[in-house]
Amino acid sequence: MRRSTLLGWLSVLGSTVAFSIAPVITTAIFATGAHPNVVIAIRLLLTTGLLLGTLALASPGRLRIDRRGLLITVVAGLGTGVSLLLFFWSLTRLATSVAAMLFSLYPLVVLGLLALRGERLTYRHGLRLALGLAGVYLLIGSGGRVDAVGVLMVLASVLTASLQTVFIQWFLQGYNGLTITLYMVSSMAAVTLGWWGLQGTPWTPLAWQVWVGIAVLAVVCTYLARVLMFSALQRLGGSQVTMLVPLETLLTVAWSVLFLGESLARLQLVGSGLILLSAALAAQRLRRVKPTTASRDRR
Repeated sequence: MRRSTLLGWLSVLGSTVAFSIAPVITTAIFATGAHPNVVIAIRLLLTTGLLLGTLALASPGRLRIDRRGLLITVVAGLGTGVSLLLFFWSLTRLATSVAAMLFSLYPLVVLGLLALRGERLTYRHGLRLALGLAGVYLLIGSGGRVDAVGVLMVLASVLTASLQTVFIQWFLQGYNGLTITLYMVSSMAAVTLGWWGLQGTPWTPLAWQVWVGIAVLAVVCTYLARVLMFSALQRLGGSQVTMLVPLETLLTVAWSVLFLGESLARLQLVGSGLILLSAALAAQRLRRVKPTTASRDRR
């Protein structure tokens, strides 16, 4: 039991670190002039191939899924694809650290959505909401000039990600995690390819550095991160995994400062602290929500 718990925590820490570097690598890739649609689509196609190959070699039987599960997974995957596009397109308008801080409102939104299935909201939720909103105001309002469209894109991404997370928890309990991930990522790839086609983005050759960055995004930040996350979910449960959402945000901000040279104004730092406190309190509350409604899904 102790070994399983230790492996669970090592898995969730590895997953958290892997997820945290994705926005920083993506921002660096965009800085080379690579088009977001191209980068996101190739990343998801590579991840789909890795997941398909893993299941085909390790457990071919898990490639099968019933019609109900497939329909729900595809719908959830389409929502996740929209969320991914919104978030990474926001990085073309916002500093990576600001986008990461805004996305850390995720546990607070998930907790609010759980009320739709009977989770009782108390005055403490009002306090968490007030802290989060105050933090957002200081981060994007008085704390500095921030692109309004970029902010709306991140907030829409948070809502979409939260909706698909609770959707999965409500209707997909009992399905194999890797099977669900395969069909979700495939649906996400379909969304990005569709958006690429609608925008008519031309294909231009990518530098080898961009290919390396995309490969890291696909292998480490998507494939490995999700495999580790599901390993952690099996050993610890979704409520424990949710607790590390603020840590992921802090790591992303740290990488942004170290490798992208970003910085936050004093009031923005205060606002970031309030957002992280709100997220931590919401995540703590999610620990006490029954397992069928508490989970974590990432970018």
